[in-house]
Amino acid sequence: MPADPILRFRRWLRDAEHAGAPLAEAMSLATATRDGVPSLRMVLLKQADADGFVFYTDARSRKGRELRANPRAAATFHWNTMGRQVRVEGRVVELPPADADAYWVSRPRGSQLSGATSHQSRVLASRAELVARRAATERRFAGSDVPRPPEWRGFRIVPASIEFWTHKDDRLHHRERFTRRGGIWQATLLEP
Repeated sequence: MPADPILRFRRWLRDAEHAGAPLAEAMSLATATRDGVPSLRMVLLKQADADGFVFYTDARSRKGRELRANPRAAATFHWNTMGRQVRVEGRVVELPPADADAYWVSRPRGSQLSGATSHQSRVLASRAELVARRAATERRFAGSDVPRPPEWRGFRIVPASIEFWTHKDDRLHHRERFTRRGGIWQATLLEP
């Protein structure tokens, strides 16, 4: 068993990708308001390394506002066909604009156009309005690069704990939690 839970996570993610798990990088992301009102949604993991788990979003979105007001989050990766899941909990830091710029230019043009069009989580009068705005954005940037909107940012969950869950028969699952104390990961077993 790797003593470094980040290395184990990366191995499990590769296993899920090689097994053909659809969107193996999808994670449920839980945030909460300053008062503790929770919300949950799916986002895509874009990087996992010793510093944590990175994803990108519009900072004006509900999750963006909640992350700024209450910079803590939890995420779960679930690979049902493999009988595995990973839970991550920790504080959240906003990445520098240069990181968001670097990731933005790697995105497909269509995703850039949609990201530059959408005011994520804002009430929308009609889908036709969004489609028309998207077409206008496409015309505005025809023949040129689509700049990253300043509100489009990266966030990193800096994990305080990472739990690995493995399905076992008769609900006698294997659970192992790694908790970071003073920069050192300590492993403990949890009852299912």
